[in-house]
Parts: sequence; structure tokens; C-alpha cells
Amino acid sequence: MTSSERTIQRPSWDSYFMAIADLVSTRSTCLRRAVGAVLVKDKRILATGYNGAPSGLRHCLDLGCLRKEKNVPSGQRHELCRGLHAEQNAIIQAALHGVSTDRSTIYCTNHPCAICAKMIVNAGISSVVVKENYADQLAEDILREAGVIVKIL
Repeated sequence: MTSSERTIQRPSWDSYFMAIADLVSTRSTCLRRAVGAVLVKDKRILATGYNGAPSGLRHCLDLGCLRKEKNVPSGQRHELCRGLHAEQNAIIQAALHGVSTDRSTIYCTNHPCAICAKMIVNAGISSVVVKENYADQLAEDILREAGVIVKIL
């Protein structure tokens, strides 16, 4: 069989970028949940992010999880965490390098929380593609009201 005769099963663009978000999540230093995000525009990667402590600071892997120590339930009291969320890190990386996120898509391994939803809206991101849902009604309401398209794979 020649290379022109074989059938190639190429992933869809959504599957392709989500697979990259999955790979990015492996860099996470969160003890509770590994999350990855990929910012894309015109089928080109703008920036990536994973959840973890700010650059140069000690990670939860080193110090332990403050949220676990304080028995904070998932989805509550996000300020009681050393880490930034994957979506936040992707948006910050784009800003740091002067890359516009206007009319881009963010691929996330988990549905954004309300804090990230607000950042997504203000960053001009027009759509979110999510692998797994995350129970945050306020986040869903914010994205819907802002007209951000949310697609769950």
C-alpha cells in the first residue's frame, strides 16, 4: 500500500486542540485537579496555561494544599489558593507577550469558574470549548449573558 492509498484519520480541530490542553494539564502543580488551557485563533495556538503557583513561587506540590487543610469544598473560596487557574495563566501569557486574545477560542480541560469566566469575557474571547463540565452556575450565566459560545466535547 502506498502512502497515497492509505486512509488517515485526522482529528477534528476541536479534538486536536483539546488533546494539547490535556498535555498542557500534565504540567499542573495542583494537588486537587490538573487543568490545562489553550488559547487559539485562526487555528493557531496563541498561548497555553496550566493551574499552579505564580512563577518563581513554591508550588502546592512542595507546601501542601491550603484548601485541603481548611476543608474548602471544590468551587468555593478560590482566593484561598496559591495557584492561578489554567485559563488565567493562558490569558496572562498572551498579555505578557503582547498577543491579542480578541475573538479567540479557549480550550479548557474543565469548564471555567466564575472568576475565569469574567476574565474570558474581558479578554474578548468569543468561545470556550470544554472537555469536562464543572458545576459553577454563575460562570455559565456570565458566559451566556456575554454571548460567549460554550461547547462541551
